[in-house]
Amino acid sequence: MTETSVLDLPERLSRGQRLLGIDPGSKTLGLAISDSALKIASPLETIQRTKFTQDAASLAKICHERRVGGLVIGLPVNMDGSEGPRCQSVRQFAANLADKAGFEQAIAFWDERLSTAAVQRFLIDEADMTRKRRAAVVDKMAAAYILQGALDAIAARARTAGDPTGSGSAP
Repeated sequence: MTETSVLDLPERLSRGQRLLGIDPGSKTLGLAISDSALKIASPLETIQRTKFTQDAASLAKICHERRVGGLVIGLPVNMDGSEGPRCQSVRQFAANLADKAGFEQAIAFWDERLSTAAVQRFLIDEADMTRKRRAAVVDKMAAAYILQGALDAIAARARTAGDPTGSGSAP
């Protein structure tokens, strides 16, 4: 598997393709999808993890149905910036998607530090959700938070490259 920079994802996509954000946990995979303009991330669903082959099949089906050309996977970096066992596990999951499950989509990682905490805070403070309801949505919301961070970085790069629309293609 060759890791792609988030900033290089737009050039790896065909017209109309989207990005899938993944918040990988030990029990679930939170998923979010971008629009085809790569501007907005929306929570999609949460997959209960089972065996890798079943998880990969579920992801492959979603990628096919939603025209996904790239994956943005949350990387659980330690607060000091180092990578521990959880990062190794996520990197291995991504490698398995490419090597064992035959995923051809570009795969990029995004630092997900504090994403779940930020989403939990929002759901408690702003959305006033019960604990049970938060548990049902937090993973896909965290995936949207991760994916939106990547989309914002892509848009910022496009703006600094002379594209005021942030669409990724210079005038």
